[in-house]
Amino acid sequence: MENAEPISLFKEWMEEARRASPADPTAMSLATVDAQGHPAVRMVLLKAVDERGFVFYTNLESPKVADLTAQPRAALCFHWAVSERQVRIDGPVEPVTDAEADAYYATRPRLSQLGAWASKQSQPMEGYWELEKAVAATALRFPIGAIPRPPFWSGFRVKPEKIEFWHQKPFRHHQRFVYTRAGAGWKHQWLWP
Repeated sequence: MENAEPISLFKEWMEEARRASPADPTAMSLATVDAQGHPAVRMVLLKAVDERGFVFYTNLESPKVADLTAQPRAALCFHWAVSERQVRIDGPVEPVTDAEADAYYATRPRLSQLGAWASKQSQPMEGYWELEKAVAATALRFPIGAIPRPPFWSGFRVKPEKIEFWHQKPFRHHQRFVYTRAGAGWKHQWLWP
């Protein structure tokens, strides 16, 4: 593990988690801090990972985007209980390009596309029927053909400066090591559990 490049190692662990459990291995906690320094954490789904970073998509009018605008840095945590592993990522955040957002949006199921248009994410509503009514109205707006990406929906990339891997072992003798950015490469360091 010492010589593995962290993005490749992450992809290996993700694939092992995918094979080990029916639960969605792309689920990750996203931690942000608002302008007043208050932390918030929520679950989102990883939609892409490569050397540039870890990508998720969201409503641009959501509280998480307000946090990322005020403090453009985030932490991610993946926990795969069945494979007894965890990965933590920390780094600055940048918006994805419009082309990336358009390409990913086009792969979403039609009902998810309608939901992106209909939802006023995190805003109060009277009851669940309000969402159903908004989705129905959106379906009437886009009855056939491609549904364009809403201007208020896009993605963000967490550009990792630190990636920590943790593998559970008996008697709490866990394997724990971290990669930190070092110029164009990575520095590896073992950590006490």
